[in-house]
Amino acid sequence: MELTVVMPCLNEAETVETCVRKAVGCLKENGIDGEVVVADNGSTDGSQALAEAAGARVVHVDRKGYGNALMGGIRAARGKYVIMGDADDSYDFTSLRPFVDELRKGADLVMGNRFKGGIAPGAMPPLHRYLGNPVLSYVGRLFFKSKIGDFHCGLRGFRRDVALSLGLQSSGMEFASELVVKFTLFGYKITEVPTTLAVDGRSRPPHLNTWRDGWRHLRFLLLYSPRWLFLIPGLVLMTLGLGAGIALSFGPVEVGRIAFDVDTLVGASAMLVIGFQAVLFALLTKAYGVAEGFLPQTARVGSFLKSWSLERGLVISGVLAVLGLAGLVASLVHWQVRSFGELDPRESLRLVVPSATALMMSFQALLGTFFLSILNIRRSSHPATEAADDSTVQDAMRARGKAEGKVEAVDLAKAERAHRD
Repeated sequence: MELTVVMPCLNEAETVETCVRKAVGCLKENGIDGEVVVADNGSTDGSQALAEAAGARVVHVDRKGYGNALMGGIRAARGKYVIMGDADDSYDFTSLRPFVDELRKGADLVMGNRFKGGIAPGAMPPLHRYLGNPVLSYVGRLFFKSKIGDFHCGLRGFRRDVALSLGLQSSGMEFASELVVKFTLFGYKITEVPTTLAVDGRSRPPHLNTWRDGWRHLRFLLLYSPRWLFLIPGLVLMTLGLGAGIALSFGPVEVGRIAFDVDTLVGASAMLVIGFQAVLFALLTKAYGVAEGFLPQTARVGSFLKSWSLERGLVISGVLAVLGLAGLVASLVHWQVRSFGELDPRESLRLVVPSATALMMSFQALLGTFFLSILNIRRSSHPATEAADDSTVQDAMRARGKAEGKVEAVDLAKAERAHRD
C-alpha cells in the first residue's frame, strides 16, 4: 500500500465523516492505493461509528494527547507514506495529490504552507496568524536552519519508516514541532507545498490552547537546540564579562559622566561565571543528546568530544585554580603591606574578584569534565555473549553434580526445568 491518511480524533462527530469521505474520494479519484485511518483518542460522541461508515479504519489510542493519537495512527498505518491532518474539516483532504507527488519525487517530509495557499477569513485567530505562528516558525528556522515557512501546518506528509525511526516522544500539540525538527536535524529532505485553511466545521472551541500549547512549542524548540539555549547566550555573557572584567581590573572606566568601578567588576565576574556555566551545559546537553539518540552527531562536536579527555579537563581546571590562588596570595601580600589593617575596596577588590572568579571557574571546569566523562562511559566494551544452549548447561550441571556427589537425578531434572523456564 502506498499511502495512509491519518486523522487524530477526539469527539469530532460533526466533521470526521466529511473529512474521511473527502480523503477516500481523493484516493479513488487519483488512483492512489491507500487507506484512511482515524486514530481515536477516546471519543464519546459516536465519532468512531461515523468514521467507519465513511470508509475509515478506526484504531483506538488509550494514551491521551494529540501526539499520542498521531503516533498510534502512524504505527497502525499500512502505507509507505503517511499524510496527517486534523479531523475538523479545516484542511482540504480533496487536494492531497501535491503531497503525494513530492513524496514520490523523493521528499521525506512534505509540509503544507497555509500562508502561501490561503487562509479563509476567521479560519485562524489573529493572535495565531500574525504573532504566534510567525514567531514560532521564525524561531524554528533560526534554531535549526530550516526553510519551512509554516512550522505548524497540521497537513503534512512523510515517509512512515523515517518517522518511526526518529524516536518521536511528544505526547501533546508540540508533536508537530518535533516532527519537523527531527526530520531537519537528521538531514532528511523536506519540501513545502501550498495548502488552504478553512473555518473548521465544529460548533465547539478547538482543543488547542493558545498560551499553554504555544509555550509547549517554544519550550520544545529551546530544549532541542543546546546551541541557542546555552551556547550562544553563554558565549555572549562570557565575552561581555571578560571584556569588562579585564578593563576594570586596571582601574575605573569612565563613559561620559558615568564611571564604572569595582561594583561593575563584581557584575562582570558574575556574567563570566554564568556564561562559562552555560557553555558547559551546552557541551553536556549535546553529549547526552547524542548518546541517547535524540540529537544528531555533528562533525565539529564529534571531533571535540573525541579529542576531549578527563586529563585535559583536569589540566585546564588546574591552570585556573593556580591563577586564582596566585591572585589570592597577591591580595594577602597587599593586605600585609597595609599591616593587615583596613583596605580600600577599590584597590583590594581588583585582586580578590578576578581571583575568586578564576577559582569558581576552576571548580566548574572540574565538575563539568567529570560529568562529561561519565556521559562518555559506554555500557560495555565487548559485545554481549550469547547464552549457552540447554545441552551445554545440562552437561555442565551433570559434571558439577558428579564431582561434588551432592546432586541427585531428581534434583538435576528440577534444575534443568528451572533453567528452561
